[in-house]
Amino acid sequence: MRRLLPAALAALALLAGCSTGDGQVDVTNGGEFRFVQGTPAGEVIPEDERAPAPDFGGTLLGGGEWTSDELDGQLAVLNFWGSWCAPCRVETPQFQEVYADVRDEGVAFLGLNVKEADEQFGQAFVDTQGIEFPSLYDPAGEVALTFRDYPANAIPSTIVLDRQGRVAAVYTGEVSQEDLRAVIDLLLGEG
Repeated sequence: MRRLLPAALAALALLAGCSTGDGQVDVTNGGEFRFVQGTPAGEVIPEDERAPAPDFGGTLLGGGEWTSDELDGQLAVLNFWGSWCAPCRVETPQFQEVYADVRDEGVAFLGLNVKEADEQFGQAFVDTQGIEFPSLYDPAGEVALTFRDYPANAIPSTIVLDRQGRVAAVYTGEVSQEDLRAVIDLLLGEG
């Protein structure tokens, strides 16, 4: 029984999608991806401290190629998710609501479906949740690794890019709709 307790606690942390206590719990995939405590609110990086986002691309869920060039000149919300991630199941439909409100204002959303065992699980999630913005299928987490200077290897993670393609805000853990809207509004207001 004593041997089962640590394993059961680790499984609960994995299912919850976050850790308790002082921060992070390394759990899955050889330590490449981990669940961490959520960022209470995203902090906008000052304009003069922003670094360009790396170039990336891949295959969309449902087919078709995509590159980050498609984001040029737009604000972009990049959300790293998996259908197996409990906080993602809460957050992603809320992202769709925000996307529906801001897509005509020059704001692009892109999901990055990572560590999914089979593409059909990711596609089924997108279909059942009514998600209209595209998602890259990134089973090996290659795009997340291009963002290694930011915590995109925590699932869920969200990175917001400004119109110049620079990383403007980073969230680890579930993002509230209110926080996401506030960051988008702030960045839309930038000259």
